Order: sequence, then structure tokens, then C-alpha cells
Amino acid sequence: MSDWLPASAVITGGASGIGLAVARELSERGVRVMLADLPGASLDEAAAALDGAVAHPCDVADLAQVEALADAAFAQFGSVELLLNNAGVGGPQGKLWEIDPADARAHFDINYWGVWNGCKAFTPRMVEQDAPSAIYNTASENSFFCAGPRMGTYIAAKHAVLGLTESFREDLPAHVHAGVVIPGWVHTPIGPEQFMSLGMDSGEFAKIIVPQMLGRERFVVSHYSNFRRIRERIDPLLDSYERHASREQGDTAYDVRDVIDALRRQRD
Repeated sequence: MSDWLPASAVITGGASGIGLAVARELSERGVRVMLADLPGASLDEAAAALDGAVAHPCDVADLAQVEALADAAFAQFGSVELLLNNAGVGGPQGKLWEIDPADARAHFDINYWGVWNGCKAFTPRMVEQDAPSAIYNTASENSFFCAGPRMGTYIAAKHAVLGLTESFREDLPAHVHAGVVIPGWVHTPIGPEQFMSLGMDSGEFAKIIVPQMLGRERFVVSHYSNFRRIRERIDPLLDSYERHASREQGDTAYDVRDVIDALRRQRD
């Protein structure tokens, strides 16, 4: 782990759950924190509970509001070294054909486009900064496997956040890091309290992941039980490739990355 410590951080979904727990850990390390969430008493109380924290109302589904958040953060702090795109909601549950498409699209507006909006609004100014910085996007164990049944909209959105972050990383200069936070089952308000209360305490989760974020890890992880579930998908996938994918001479000619690298070398 590196000794990197951001001077300031912006956390969406910061009024409760993972966002607030991470904010508390950072604040205790002397990081100035701006909490962004929907307006209301929860946001104001969360900011008041942390030394020096600032509250900023924001609906992450609205790009204009996220750009206003970026304006406020840079005006308040002068620079932003850490952005955690964390805001999210539980998705509509049911069999795919029973879900109202409007509900699914509205869910993506928050859980996917909210992350996209954060990256778009903050990145240009973070790129211009001389200081090392990092953007972390909160995905889920559901980015790698289906943790529960009839959660297709939520699971699809979290797969999308993973893909966005992996591609986004390649767009950035070396001093701006991008990573993905992969919570397992954590006690947050995202689902029914009776069920969610059985998950890991959000404070315990934050103590596990914050050192990884400060270490600028690519994948920030917590629950080792996820390892087994990931293998349940990956092992059959690799087996299918072993049994069915062509390995005839010349097959490597179809590797897109190899071709792109070769074209770059020719250009250079």
C-alpha cells in the first residue's frame, strides 16, 4: 500500500450506508469531505456528524446537478483528489418480463448514469491537477455473479459499472487512478432492513476498503465468500473455451488487443 492520502474527497450517496461509513474513515484521517445526496435531514445530519464535512444536495441522475456538485467541490476545496461515485438504489425485483421497462430505465439513470455523470463532471479538472488523484466507482459482487434471484436490472447495472470503470481507466493519465469498489453483502438502506441487517456492518466494511482505496488498488474487495461465487461462473466459462474455442494455427490473428498494439507500433 502507498502512503497516498487525498486532501479532499467527494462522495455521492454520502448520507448513509457505505458512503457515510467511508466518509467517516476518511474524515478521521484528516481528509476534507463533501457529502452529496438527495436533499433532506439525513444529508444535513450526516455532514454535521463529521468534523469539517460539507453537505451538497445532488441527484446523480441529473448531469447538470453533478456538474454543479463538481463546481461546488472545487470552489470549496480548491482541488479534489478523491471522487467516490457511490450513490445507488435497489432495483425493481421480479422476472425480467414482469418488470416495467420504465422502472428499469429509471434505475439505470441512477445506478449506471449516476456513475457516468460523476466521471464526466469531475475528470477534466482532476486531469488538469498536478496532484495524484483517484476516482472510485461503487459496483457490487453482482458485477461478477448473481447474488440473488430476480434482480436482473440491478445486476445488469452493476455489470455496466464494472465495464465502464475498466474502460475509463485507459482514458486517464498516470496521475489519475480509476478503480472499482466491490461490496459484498453490507448493511445499508438499499434493501429491506430485515434482510439487509444480516449483512456486514458498513463501518466494518469501510475499515476494510479505505486502506485499499488509499493504496490505489484496481479492485477494492471485502467478502472472501465472493471468491467461490466468482469461480462458479469463471470455471464453466474457461471450460467452454477449452472444449469449443478454435485453437487452430492463426487463431491469434483475431485478438483485437494484439492487432491494436501492432498497428500502434507501425504508427510509432
